[in-house]
Amino acid sequence: MKIAILGTRGIPNSYGGFEQFAEYLSVGLVNRGHSVTVYNVHFHEYNQSEFKGVRIKKIYSPEKQIGAAANFIYDYLCLKDALKQDFDIIYEAGYHSNSPSYYLLKKNSPIVITNMDGIEWKRSKWNYFTRQLIKRLEKIAVRKSDYLVSDNSAIQQYYKKEFGVDSFCIAYGADIVEYFNEEILRTYDVVIREYFLLIARLEPENNIEMILDGYALSKDARPFLVIGNAETKYGRLLQQKYGGRNIRFLGGIYDKNVLDSLRHYSTLYFHGHSVGGTNPSLLEAMASQSLIVAHGNPFNRAVLGQNAFYFNNSSEISSIICECQQTNEHKRLLLISDNKAKIEDEYSWNSIVHQYENLFYEALKEK
Repeated sequence: MKIAILGTRGIPNSYGGFEQFAEYLSVGLVNRGHSVTVYNVHFHEYNQSEFKGVRIKKIYSPEKQIGAAANFIYDYLCLKDALKQDFDIIYEAGYHSNSPSYYLLKKNSPIVITNMDGIEWKRSKWNYFTRQLIKRLEKIAVRKSDYLVSDNSAIQQYYKKEFGVDSFCIAYGADIVEYFNEEILRTYDVVIREYFLLIARLEPENNIEMILDGYALSKDARPFLVIGNAETKYGRLLQQKYGGRNIRFLGGIYDKNVLDSLRHYSTLYFHGHSVGGTNPSLLEAMASQSLIVAHGNPFNRAVLGQNAFYFNNSSEISSIICECQQTNEHKRLLLISDNKAKIEDEYSWNSIVHQYENLFYEALKEK
């Protein structure tokens, strides 16, 4: 098959979840004998024409000049170029800046499969008018795509209920981490099982304040490490509000070996994401064998099941922190091992690539 992957900043990943996904999926499909092209922004630091057998196609994006609005231009130019090629499958990662360009599609166009990601319009950072716009863009993507992919059973149920459409449920992936470096802890002045950890984009819908308020309420003396770009308006607000409370804002850290070790050796790993589907950082926490405390929404519960502590307010956070000191070692190890088994059985990258390959074959067969 000839497959194009659009909708990301490109590979190798140096940005976020969809880029990591594009990297693993494209390389996995190439290893299975398929021809795969990933579209990259023109300013991506990787300057080779191939990456591990994946063809790289750079397309102009004015992001550095006009900000996030550039995604609409970039996604339009990517799809316009892809439609001139002889791809069998065009896979779009996300919809809200992609879907306006779907009006380029014709009856003889390649099969277009859209990963609908999370419920984007629910993000608290958007104002009312932006939310209404994203809702319209969502409808376009549902109507114009040949197939939809949901990365979480709760997302799948949402599209069935909201639009009456079926979607294929295929999650992100992760691989079990077997090696951890205790020396990394010295860099951040912490010791094994004597600190709390949160890794996220510092945005309101990730419930950062709820988590940190709960930590403050618990009066626990162990340090709380927050990893994520804090040099934003909201990030600076958080630093101002929580400075001096043994809460350390470390900024963005993108070295996976560092992140895996910090996750693994933490007392508790906090996951506050509330509007996405299957979040890559949650899978990585499971793969790193962390003891997880997650926001109690349907998306997180669909992934973790009974293998986590759940919270819906800061008081519950405080109680979990206080109670974790009494959590016996057997229960802790059981929760961690069950999550590890779930990664191996349901979320391994090999399994995810296999599911996508089957979907692409099925789509071509139906066409």
